[in-house]
Amino acid sequence: MKRYLPTFIAGFGAAVLSIVPGIKSFSCCLIVPGAAILALILDQRVNKNSERIAAGKAIMFGLMTGLFATIFITTLDVLITFITKTNDFIEALPQSESLIRELKFGPMAEESLKLMKQMAKQIQKTGFSPLYLFILFISNFITNTIFGIIGGLVGMGLLNKRKTEQ
Repeated sequence: MKRYLPTFIAGFGAAVLSIVPGIKSFSCCLIVPGAAILALILDQRVNKNSERIAAGKAIMFGLMTGLFATIFITTLDVLITFITKTNDFIEALPQSESLIRELKFGPMAEESLKLMKQMAKQIQKTGFSPLYLFILFISNFITNTIFGIIGGLVGMGLLNKRKTEQ
């Protein structure tokens, strides 16, 4: 765990920034990659390591930063939803429903709408929906790990270039 402590710290920082309204929309494409870069920088500073960063290490740091960010983002989102009994999903449901009905996707879309309404009712009633938690975790995991890996590779390039110039 000590080896990945910088990814844990950077992932937590990314999660905190990712729940702030306004900044939230930049979570996957800017905050998580930036956190992966920060994790590599922290690792170098803590270990006083000035060696070039290998691609495998950069990928692993990006993956771990994305995973920790996913865990913390999902936990914070579910906690806030539990307390407030509302979230962005519930706010956007009426617009989503009208869009789906306009596009006339057929019976499969109707089933999806039933599930979405069921999740919304559970959240509004109890503040929690297991299906919402599952979907939120999976979608965050996919996007955050991909962008975390990209951030790790970008960080590797930047930090290795800085070493070459010195």
